[in-house]
Amino acid sequence: MNADSVATDERRPHSTRRAWLGVAAITASLFVFLTTELMPVGLLTPLSASLDIDVGVAALMVTLYGVSAGLGVTFIVAWTRRVNRRVLLSTLLAVLTIGNLVTAVSPNYPLVLATRLVMGFASGVFWAIGVSMAMRLVGERHASRASAIVMSGISIATVVGIPVGTVLEDLTDWRTTFLIWSGLSLLVFLTVVATVPSLPSANAVPVREVFGLPVRNVPLRAVLCAVVLFVLGHFGAYTFVRPFLEDNASASPLFITVVLIIFGVGGAAGNFIAGYTVNKSLRGSFLTGCAGLVVSLLLLLAIGDGPAGAIVSLVLWGISFGVVQLSQVNMTLAAAPETFEAAMSLNTMAYNTSIALGALFGGLFADNLGVTSVVWFGVALTAGSLLLTLGTGRTASRTVPQDAPAAVSSSANE
Repeated sequence: MNADSVATDERRPHSTRRAWLGVAAITASLFVFLTTELMPVGLLTPLSASLDIDVGVAALMVTLYGVSAGLGVTFIVAWTRRVNRRVLLSTLLAVLTIGNLVTAVSPNYPLVLATRLVMGFASGVFWAIGVSMAMRLVGERHASRASAIVMSGISIATVVGIPVGTVLEDLTDWRTTFLIWSGLSLLVFLTVVATVPSLPSANAVPVREVFGLPVRNVPLRAVLCAVVLFVLGHFGAYTFVRPFLEDNASASPLFITVVLIIFGVGGAAGNFIAGYTVNKSLRGSFLTGCAGLVVSLLLLLAIGDGPAGAIVSLVLWGISFGVVQLSQVNMTLAAAPETFEAAMSLNTMAYNTSIALGALFGGLFADNLGVTSVVWFGVALTAGSLLLTLGTGRTASRTVPQDAPAAVSSSANE
């Protein structure tokens, strides 16, 4: 099917409506994947008591999920490069549904960990294919808006998912909470099956070639390096935002909850802002977002010892993170339009690994130099990402090529 026929199909009301319903289904998929990953954070105490394990050991449910999501994604995306993306996403959601069900009824912790490990692999693959699927569904004109909507699922999961899980556990127990999430995952699975059209695989890259992409592709290499730096800085500091506010602003648990919700809302707002600005200046959007990260962390150090200062800092931080988050996805597309899924698998691997390392390095700084040093760590790394992008010039983050979305969307309505 050629590009002209796709354009004709996309003008039909039913076709357009189904495309956006598909984007909504992919956004819901991101929500259930991310809330499943983070759910144990709010359930560690009852879960550890029920399974008779230490709280630190229970936290491995989050750690292993993230590690498998990062380390396995590149290989799995390459090995499934010829699988229809609608079929692949449905399979990933089936794994998530069954995994949450097994977690709910598991008689022992080793089975829980093994299940979480498998679900982590599925989650990593989703991160690599989800955004590109949404872009293909709506075509070139609305690609950035579609990616912004999908990425807003991160903020929704952060603001809504974890608190809802905690409330459900308070009303029932942790097993029932995972059982409910299994049912929600099943509902999203059925929605994907009903709304997402066939999306034959595009940009197939064998596993032996994936790791060579950043070697041959200088713009992609620059983007991945910038991603590593800002993720290390952001998550290194964000992991310790609660102890920072407790130590410096004498913040109560309620106040911390409120400002973190505000941060999540700011992140959603930043995603939607970037959905419009990346089409005008992709590089400028990323640079502005990075600068916002640096300024917000400096503000936190300067005025974060009071409620108003903390709120202002977290609002700017959330908005800036939302802008950077969406911009870096579009920068990956701009750097590797013909191998986007493979490039996103590398992006996902770098991103998840950097989250783990950011928390690790942040912990070392906090233990040895105090929590304030972790914020300075965040300033240094996010500033490094900003300077790297400035130094690599426009070639590292040029505007998405006009023919790229058309190329990858040509099969959206087949």
